[in-house]
Amino acid sequence: MNSPDQSTGARAYWRANLRLLAKLILIWAFVSFGLGIFLAGWLDQFRIGGYPLGFFFAQQGAIYVFIALIFVYVRRMNRLDRQYGVNEE
Repeated sequence: MNSPDQSTGARAYWRANLRLLAKLILIWAFVSFGLGIFLAGWLDQFRIGGYPLGFFFAQQGAIYVFIALIFVYVRRMNRLDRQYGVNEE
């Protein structure tokens, strides 16, 4: 049976994990929907690589940000794992 300290630590770990996920999902949603759809018209006045910036975010930018968020998630989860003593190493 789990001791109260283990249960409290597990809850804190899970809360930290959910906070991290919420932040990363909000960033992803802002870039994908905000920049790629809702603000695309305004962003089209700027160019990147010869293409309107709104088009870039809708077609490529959101994918690049999503990949970057995966790496951020891995690094932050490794840090959380070490902090809460559940690391795999």
